[in-house]
Amino acid sequence: MLGVVAFSLTFPSTVWGLESFGPWSLVAVRSALAALIAGGFLLALRVPVPERRHWAGLAVVGGGVVVGFPLLTTLALETSTTSHAAVVVGLLPLTTAAFAAVRTGRRPSRAFWLAALAGAAVVIAFAVQQSGGALSSGDLYLFGALLVCAAGYTEGGRLAGVMPGWQVVGWALIGCLPLAVAGAAVALSFEPARLTVHGVIGLAWVAAGSTFFGLYVWYRGMASIGIARASQLQLAQPVLTLVWSVLLLGEHLTPAAPVAAVAVLVCIAVTQRAGT
Repeated sequence: MLGVVAFSLTFPSTVWGLESFGPWSLVAVRSALAALIAGGFLLALRVPVPERRHWAGLAVVGGGVVVGFPLLTTLALETSTTSHAAVVVGLLPLTTAAFAAVRTGRRPSRAFWLAALAGAAVVIAFAVQQSGGALSSGDLYLFGALLVCAAGYTEGGRLAGVMPGWQVVGWALIGCLPLAVAGAAVALSFEPARLTVHGVIGLAWVAAGSTFFGLYVWYRGMASIGIARASQLQLAQPVLTLVWSVLLLGEHLTPAAPVAAVAVLVCIAVTQRAGT
């Protein structure tokens, strides 16, 4: 639940961060800062380098939750509201459970897939309705973010069974550090930073809160209770993000947003009641 609360603040914090940074520079700088935090912990505790067989999985984690999801959602939030994005990303628990089913070989039941399809239909209908009858580029970014993040969650949850969750996050961040530093240098030359209080707070949270702390407790939870079960705790994330979008950003929710959010939660809840 600590991870869910941390993640629920990601979209509002990203919107704040975009007040000071461009989308590419924000993602690169947040990744670099998070990697420096993780590197400090790894050095201070003299953690040995992971075995070679684990680096492929760490690359999936880095590509999914360190680079892919932050970049795609940041690009989406340039044209989408946080409330809209929160509902679309409400399919992440279901997507993660599906990835876990494929990765672990467990066979979901027919009821599971019926509920999954119903949830997907709700999300797509909401996205199309909010976009005036057609999917926007922001929606495409969000659907892509679902896939890469679910892959990163699944692989990270698997690795957290053989090494502490914070080390999974830490080494994934370290693996992405050269790309993050190079990306930050290039992006900042094209997107000069204009520091504001909101921008700095937003950057600090997405780097330390969402990327490092959030993923640390999230993977630790996955290792304790299993990937599929842990992923469903994110059912609360869309609702929390909707609340933060109103309190922190002053957004006004359309009637469809909370209705769609609740419908998605119901559909995903049904998947967890179904057998395998």
